[in-house]
Amino acid sequence: MPRRPRVMLPNVPVHLIQRGNNREVCFFADDDYRFYLEWLQEYARSEACRVHAYVLMSNHVHLLVTGRETASVGNLMKRLGQRYVQYINRTYRRSGTLWEGRFRSCLTQEEHYVMGCYRYIELNPVRAEMVAHPAEYRWSSYRVNGQGELSTLIKPHKLYKRLGSSAEERQAAYRELFRYQLDPGLVDEIRQATNGNYVLGTERFEAQVERALKRRVTRGRPGRPRKEDS
Repeated sequence: MPRRPRVMLPNVPVHLIQRGNNREVCFFADDDYRFYLEWLQEYARSEACRVHAYVLMSNHVHLLVTGRETASVGNLMKRLGQRYVQYINRTYRRSGTLWEGRFRSCLTQEEHYVMGCYRYIELNPVRAEMVAHPAEYRWSSYRVNGQGELSTLIKPHKLYKRLGSSAEERQAAYRELFRYQLDPGLVDEIRQATNGNYVLGTERFEAQVERALKRRVTRGRPGRPRKEDS
């Protein structure tokens, strides 16, 4: 069966996840995390992508990215994935695949879901019970977005910029969003859309994307299609 084409549009944010093969570790040492982020920045720049948020877990990666062209995010992940696998195989004298096939992704509606994806990504270590607060985890963008840590990788989304009129106001408002865990229903929505390569948004947004791409971008209903009344 042919693979479903990705749901991608220019200048629309994408939440994506890439897992290690069989959920195995893909980051073994601090240098591995550092090199991944260094190359992420390099290829984001060359492929005209803006990275808004990230978290690097030991066996998977989450990113929130906006590409200038339809193919920008796919090209970024292809180049980054290939280079990182070559580095890991050479460094640890291993061979074979590192990633679990293609990365999974969902096109994300700005007005309703972008800030939810920010939180979903940076709260990942908290949900995994690795830390009590996202600021305690080194390999995420929370310290940049929430505490003003300097970064040449992170490019704030326009909705993040609307959180305040100054950097201090934006960071304070952003930290306030993390006082509570995400609603479990939103967590499930994000997971299902990302794992299925669907659209994450309202029905109106889904319809807009379907018209733009001329194909279905949501989960199909089980069973045979209903027959139209004659």
